[in-house]
Amino acid sequence: MTEWIGATEAAERLGIKPASLYAYVSRGVLSRRREADGRASMFDAAEVEELARRGRPRRPVGGSELVFESALTELTETCQRYRGLDATDLALRCSFEEVAMLLWTGSLPDRSAAADPSRPGWQATAEALAAGRAAQAALPAGTLPLERLQVIVPALAATDQFRLHLDLPAVVAAGQSLVAGMTGALPDAGGGRAPTGPQARSEAAPADPEDGVAARLAPKLCQQPVSAGLIRVLNAALVLVADHELAASTLAARVAASMRADPYAVVATGLGAMGGALHGGAALGAELMLSSASSPADAPRVVGDLLRRGEKLPGFGHFVYKGGDPRANLLLRLIADLEPESPQLAIAAAVTDEARRRALPEPNIEFALAVLVGVAGMVRGAGEAIFATGRTAGWLAHAFEEYQRNIPIRPRSVYTGPTAVT
Repeated sequence: MTEWIGATEAAERLGIKPASLYAYVSRGVLSRRREADGRASMFDAAEVEELARRGRPRRPVGGSELVFESALTELTETCQRYRGLDATDLALRCSFEEVAMLLWTGSLPDRSAAADPSRPGWQATAEALAAGRAAQAALPAGTLPLERLQVIVPALAATDQFRLHLDLPAVVAAGQSLVAGMTGALPDAGGGRAPTGPQARSEAAPADPEDGVAARLAPKLCQQPVSAGLIRVLNAALVLVADHELAASTLAARVAASMRADPYAVVATGLGAMGGALHGGAALGAELMLSSASSPADAPRVVGDLLRRGEKLPGFGHFVYKGGDPRANLLLRLIADLEPESPQLAIAAAVTDEARRRALPEPNIEFALAVLVGVAGMVRGAGEAIFATGRTAGWLAHAFEEYQRNIPIRPRSVYTGPTAVT
């Protein structure tokens, strides 16, 4: 009969720190199981003893890991869970605001209480909106939405005198006003406001507030009229990208938070880190790839040109989801349900088929965001803006874990330069 031991005892038997224990799990050196409550990790005592007998595994040359314990997001090869709840299910039945509160507080908010008009909502002050709008208005025409957000957030911070209060209620309040300010300070794209009134409310997802984050963001990005159906899809996209464990931008945000940076500074740090082509910036690369095809017949040329230049297909492949990104699968299905006859959707399908014909990896969430941008007629770079707005919820959730942990993250390097000269 298998003997199961807790993480503390397993680490003691191996003579390592708990963080190293979880590093072994992430590298496949040790397996674990979760208790019924989903909180405690248990380890096979015999497997631990065998590892202790063999000695600590050597790290691969050039490899590096920084492991944290987190109660926020669990990733497997087939799914993503926020605090134990499947993210794809949440995307279908919850608003982005509800999922943000789940990440921040540990539970979904009571909808009857959330609907109480006496409770403060996701609003930015008039002063914050004026500062954010003025800051981004000074940028040149054609500036990408992500670049505008990188200017807006520090402007919002300058108007919040209480931003250094780092208890949970203060961080939640700052997060709500910050997201509202980010969306509110962006310029309208010219497509018109989302539909309002009884018809729009009846068509909207049950949890979607009439003037929620998705409804506010849509006209900032869309160059054509916004439908209630598009708001539902955009809301799902925001939920799906809200967190994804320790992606590069989240790690940067956690490091900033560990030094007691305020929530605005944490988000500004995340925004700076996510612009790279290998992270959120892959959505822009996928947008450009798709826009270079005028019809589905161009797919072989588009894919072939990239491969001939030695480039990877932007928006394809994922280090966790080897068999396909569940976030992308859901978002692409929702887009197809929304606009099944869209020419842009047909081009995206042809590119995906061509990638599969060449045995390339499956599309990921950045590709799905790029498809949404094309189908919905959004401005260039809108995929990055969706990613950044949604991921703000995750950055702040990780920040609060660091505020509670209250231990600075200070990695050490291994010096490889010249020896001392005498």
